[in-house]
Amino acid sequence: MKRVLACLSLLAILGGCAMAGTPYGPAYGPRGAGFSEYRIEPGRFRVTYQGGPGAPPQQVADYALLRAAELTLAEGYDWFRITDRASSGRPGGGPRVSLGTGGGSYGGRTAIGVGVGTSLSLGGGPALVQSLEVVMGQGQRPADPNAYDARGVRDSLRPNA
Repeated sequence: MKRVLACLSLLAILGGCAMAGTPYGPAYGPRGAGFSEYRIEPGRFRVTYQGGPGAPPQQVADYALLRAAELTLAEGYDWFRITDRASSGRPGGGPRVSLGTGGGSYGGRTAIGVGVGTSLSLGGGPALVQSLEVVMGQGQRPADPNAYDARGVRDSLRPNA
């Protein structure tokens, strides 16, 4: 019984580590967690943020917004408008533990023994991806719910990254 409790405790600790989210930074490679951007034309970009396994959906969305704000300021603009947004993947891709039981028959006779199997997956499953197409502008931000002040977004979300 002590071994079972020790294993369950270890799994809980590993699960907590894997669910901690994704650090903010650039993606290294096509499947790497982090941000990337693609210039469509001057003042228009596609910004993508891919969370690591187990990253919370709100964190992935916030990091995509944060990158759009940083990129807007780096390009010399004051605000950005989201003209298109898309997400893919599914939340809850953290570690999983499963248990199974089974029995069987052989030659028409029922087996007396019962088997028990366990499985532990730390792979995390598919990651969440948030993609934003943004148009950047200078001066006063438009009165549009999809328009954001880049400095305000950066100052609000950067402490969390």
